[in-house]
Amino acid sequence: MTPPTTLARPVPLGRRSLLALALTSLVGVAGFGWPLLASARSALVGHSADAPWLFALLLPLLLAVVVAQISEGRTAGGGAPGLDAKSVALLGVLAAAGAALRPLGAGTAGLEPMFFLMVLSGRVLGPGFGFVLGALSMFASALLTGGVGPWLPFQMLAMGWVSLGAGLLPGPARLRGRRELALLAVYGAVASLLYGVIMNLQGWPYIAGLASSISFVPGDPLSENLVRFAVYCLTTSLGWDLPRAALTVVLCLTLGTPVLRALRRATRRAAFAAPVAFRPPAD
Repeated sequence: MTPPTTLARPVPLGRRSLLALALTSLVGVAGFGWPLLASARSALVGHSADAPWLFALLLPLLLAVVVAQISEGRTAGGGAPGLDAKSVALLGVLAAAGAALRPLGAGTAGLEPMFFLMVLSGRVLGPGFGFVLGALSMFASALLTGGVGPWLPFQMLAMGWVSLGAGLLPGPARLRGRRELALLAVYGAVASLLYGVIMNLQGWPYIAGLASSISFVPGDPLSENLVRFAVYCLTTSLGWDLPRAALTVVLCLTLGTPVLRALRRATRRAAFAAPVAFRPPAD
């Protein structure tokens, strides 16, 4: 029996790409979690209302750096280029599909069908492509739905993490069929719930008028603020996060096989790893 062929990643990750991704993620983690670590007398707390605008300007710039680094690809050893014309075309098609899927369920109990496409795409096309696809899809959907605001960079980064994580799951050569679908469904459910949690963390410190039992208290011990945050998630967003996770599971299990097959066929036909050679015309 012939072993499954390893598919080439459209956006290979080199050292500089990994470094740029790590830097962007670290800045994102700081953007999401800094209020929990700032003291009550910190100047950051005093200007907390300005923080979303600061990161709204900073994160897209860092994401642009990531795309620029990833596009360099493997320049040594005759490897395939990173973000070439075929990769850009595939990226555009999938980002447009993700952006079109999001409005189909947005505003209805948290149902967002784009999550299953981001998970499956990241699975087939790799963590580098997945990160760029997740961020770009969220940006395109925000333009489509009029959801542009200081929260958008955080949404882009969180969705990029969702797709990146799917690309880091065990390789398809070791896991196929129902076991692979089950893995993707479980990952999709967990990622959908965690997406809601970290997006809550982005807005929770700035919401005024909450009850004292769930409101953010600058300077309080981290453990106490985390307890309030957990209660806040359970009482405000869990009713949205659970349907999102359930829909992702259902779509992964029912549509996963044909979508995975189509993505893998497109990757094989695109031949991303095929070297480009120019030959002189025959006499």
